Amino acid sequence: MTGAIFILSGAGLSAESGLRTFRAADGLWEDHRVEDVATPEAFQRDPKLVQRFYNERRRQAAEAQPNAAHKALAKLQKNHNAPVYLVTQNVDDLLERSGAEQVIHMHGAVKDALCAACAHRWTAPREMQVADPCPSCGQPKTRPDIVWFGEIPYHMDVIQDAIEDSDLFVSIGTSGTVYPAAGFGQMARHLGIKTLELNLEASNAPFDVQREGKASDIVPAWVDEILRG
Repeated sequence: MTGAIFILSGAGLSAESGLRTFRAADGLWEDHRVEDVATPEAFQRDPKLVQRFYNERRRQAAEAQPNAAHKALAKLQKNHNAPVYLVTQNVDDLLERSGAEQVIHMHGAVKDALCAACAHRWTAPREMQVADPCPSCGQPKTRPDIVWFGEIPYHMDVIQDAIEDSDLFVSIGTSGTVYPAAGFGQMARHLGIKTLELNLEASNAPFDVQREGKASDIVPAWVDEILRG
């Protein structure tokens, strides 16, 4: 009988919904250098470019539909006899739209806006502009509520507590190369927690079990195994 499960998901979970993985083999993200669209310095240097980039990401995320892997994880969370902690590096809301609850977005959410002046958060309009005033303080400091390179991911204390409470650590669709998320599996192994990787191709990380295949195939199959007990 499997107790609490900690699930870390990455771009591979949403790839079959039409959302491209974070960084392609050529080092580009949607034909842009990451340094030009995903750092605080990039926003200071060219805020209009960054806003245009995330307006397009927001549009794509809104038009995407959950795939079988998202739906399977929501099903697991609803039907497992112990907590299922869903932590994602993705900024889309496809897990929530599948029925999952309390999803922990460690890298923020593209559907949300953040005031760089007062840290107020609100639901972003489809098209954000550099001069948009914050609805709380009125300052024209609107930015996407995204954790960029060089910034600290959200909810790290909650994530650590969830790992420590779990009996199984599962990594789905993530390369395991971007820290601090890449260290979560190491933490789990140090605590004696069993580890499982579900990925299109096995990573070089030392998981107890690794399964390869499309997320829409291997995640539902694994969920069915867990729910059968």
